[in-house]
Amino acid sequence: EGCLIEAVNLKSSNQNPVVREFESVELSCIITDSQTNDPRIEWKKIQDDQTTYVFFDNKIQGHLAGRAELLGKTSLKILNVTRSDTASYRCEVVARNDHKEIDEIVIDLTVQVKPVAPVCRVPKAVPVGKSATLHCQENEGYPRPHYRWYRNDIPLPTDSKANPRFRNSSFVLNPETGTLVFNAVHKDDTGQYYCFATNEAGSAHCEGQEMEVYDLNIAGIIGGVLVVLAVLVLITLGICCAYRRGYFINNKQNGESYKNPGKPDGVNYIRTDDEGDFRHKSSFVI
Repeated sequence: EGCLIEAVNLKSSNQNPVVREFESVELSCIITDSQTNDPRIEWKKIQDDQTTYVFFDNKIQGHLAGRAELLGKTSLKILNVTRSDTASYRCEVVARNDHKEIDEIVIDLTVQVKPVAPVCRVPKAVPVGKSATLHCQENEGYPRPHYRWYRNDIPLPTDSKANPRFRNSSFVLNPETGTLVFNAVHKDDTGQYYCFATNEAGSAHCEGQEMEVYDLNIAGIIGGVLVVLAVLVLITLGICCAYRRGYFINNKQNGESYKNPGKPDGVNYIRTDDEGDFRHKSSFVI
């Protein structure tokens, strides 16, 4: 009777595709039911609460121009995906000849990014019995990587107590943050350390760095302190002896005699009450 009872319907073979960076991916959008031979197709990208066109008016738009194409009638293929392509993509179909003209489906795309070489910080030298913390950090990989430390090419457990091989050590590794903490280092902890950052896209590691654990020479320290004290005592005794023998007093008197030269012969000086200084009085002896 000419009534439109059909409705356009969509489905996807994968609504949550995951792909590694720089690979290609298909965003599946399939029309299962429709009476319209030439429906209108639109793709939109939804990211950070913003919606932009990626396919409109029968051509690729925006940042996907030149690296995306339509597969079949409705699916979208993205070439050389980048981390910025991680987003939700909405496939919208308008079928004018159908009773329900519009249908849409959302595809959530995740782009995995391989970690780069992490930044590692390892103390160069630590005395026996002291604590030490090693750091490993990587900020490029997605999803966030997990960390693992190696010593002399041997992987370290998350807790030294869990492995008899490391019974002389006392460390804890946090695989989420990459920190390796020694409560009290032992001589056996000396070695070359490096760290791997790993996620689903791959892994990377930093260059090895040497950590030396050394003994504190208590006897040597005490001996050095005693030597310094002995030197101070000898200096003090030397100064005291110099005072007793009059070296400093003689030098002082010599200085005073230099400042006040003696009176010349034949000249007398007296001070008067109404004069404030010395006055020449007697005659010269011839």
